[in-house]
Amino acid sequence: MINLASAHVVYATITGNNEDVADIITEHLEDLGIDVSETEISQTDPSVFEDVDICIVCPYTYDEGALPEEGMDFYEDLPELDLNGKVYGVAGSGDTFYEEFYNLAVDKFDAAFAKTGATKGAESVKINLEPGEEDIANLDKFVEAIVEKSK
Repeated sequence: MINLASAHVVYATITGNNEDVADIITEHLEDLGIDVSETEISQTDPSVFEDVDICIVCPYTYDEGALPEEGMDFYEDLPELDLNGKVYGVAGSGDTFYEEFYNLAVDKFDAAFAKTGATKGAESVKINLEPGEEDIANLDKFVEAIVEKSK
């Protein structure tokens, strides 16, 4: 019997755009035969990542580079985990209006994951506002790279 990989996708959203990003990722993981769960960041403890093979976060960036307030505990606890043997990815929607602060939460979560010993499965994906066709194609490639890395 083939042991299917498992994944958990966590998102933070105000506008709904990052929930859309998480839904696209979750759907493609399911299409690839991955057992996946998706939760909102304030309802999730980062320890959920200890029980899966693939760990993905979809955060938004608030104002001038701030992390989601409702995700601060999650963000602060994440680097404390030992996720050796896990594969992670970060993708998020932001607004280029904020220029140098555009999607900084994606970079901050990437750095937090790097401290856990997990393997980066794909380059982070940054999307301006709601995901369009090209963004969906990029998210699909992102998912495929992560799944491949998890094998």
